[in-house]
Amino acid sequence: MITDQASALHLSPVVSAMTESATLKMAQRCREMRAAGHDIVDLSLGEPDQDPPAFAIEAAQAAIAAGKWNKYPPVMGFPDVRAAIAAKFKRDNGLDYTPEQVMVSTGAKQAIMNVILALVGPGDEVVIPAPFWVSYAEQVRFTGASPVLVHSTLEEDYKPPVARIAAAITPRTRLLIFSSPANPSGSVLSQAELEELAAVVLRHPGLMVISDEIYEHIVFQGAHRSIGAIPGMLDRTVTVNGISKAFALTGWRIGYIGGPKWVVQAANKVQGQFTSGANGIAQRVAKACVEADPALMQGLAHVYRRRRDLVLEGLKAVPGWRCNKPEGAFYVLPDVAASFTDRIRNSANLSMYLLEQAGVSLVEGDSFGAPHTVRISYATSDALLSEAVQRIAKAITALHAN
Repeated sequence: MITDQASALHLSPVVSAMTESATLKMAQRCREMRAAGHDIVDLSLGEPDQDPPAFAIEAAQAAIAAGKWNKYPPVMGFPDVRAAIAAKFKRDNGLDYTPEQVMVSTGAKQAIMNVILALVGPGDEVVIPAPFWVSYAEQVRFTGASPVLVHSTLEEDYKPPVARIAAAITPRTRLLIFSSPANPSGSVLSQAELEELAAVVLRHPGLMVISDEIYEHIVFQGAHRSIGAIPGMLDRTVTVNGISKAFALTGWRIGYIGGPKWVVQAANKVQGQFTSGANGIAQRVAKACVEADPALMQGLAHVYRRRRDLVLEGLKAVPGWRCNKPEGAFYVLPDVAASFTDRIRNSANLSMYLLEQAGVSLVEGDSFGAPHTVRISYATSDALLSEAVQRIAKAITALHAN
């Protein structure tokens, strides 16, 4: 029997309305099936398969041996780490931040959440070009603000025309969030496209930008560009980055921001009430990473470009699937609408079909704002990628035959 007290207990409506991360949900399902003895090729998580660079491991070992990084770190991060990040922003991105304009967080995800909480609230709107990283919209909703999604198609290279983004801006718009190179599409905004977008932002005095640049070292043609480096945009942009993707240090959970001092101070206030400072040993590793010669990362793009081409070639054998050619990151986002049937009505159904029938773990596109797609991460070995696309082709061919 349910007592009156028990019936009165309930979850927060904010949490009840929140959806679970699609990428983490699929990764967990993959682990469960593997534990049960199933042979699964996991292409769900954006987690590099290579080992971290030797200098990162050496920095961790030295920090542990020093014995002085075991106490509570400053909420914003150690001063010398923030100074190193500021120097990296200047060297690599043309962004002139002081250390007081830099903050270190427990991963780029927390860094983004800190900034969203600092800048928006109930009644505000946040424009998000779609497809987008799964957490952007949910983080916005958590604050009581409304995400305004601006959709695009494969034929548009998954980049909404700037005119379409401009049309979505209203007097209630406080923030624009995007990533380039993009998760989940791998699309990269050119300098001309960034300048066109900046011109729109500068027409709206109350509008700020979060530029998620976590994949900056994985660009297949040309160089990565930061919107904050465009004249007039430094004071209107919060630049987000971290050590997870380029340095294969996802488990160390270090992200960071550079931005206007007033935004960083507000983000510091948020972080101080949620987690305090990021792991002290991991911050020493982050310092070594941002101080490393960027030339050390050049081979990374060549590896992922080869893997991209391998996957795209293999997907040609999948009936009805259509792909663009991603310019960065390590994802392919095929349009899979041709595989929808009376039984498989959406990308979530299709992802589960491929997991159960082909033993391949992908992520459904609905959570990325691209409902006719699935996201394939090619941050794994050539052999596993070849096996995965062959399994996908076989399973989809069988689906179409029935």
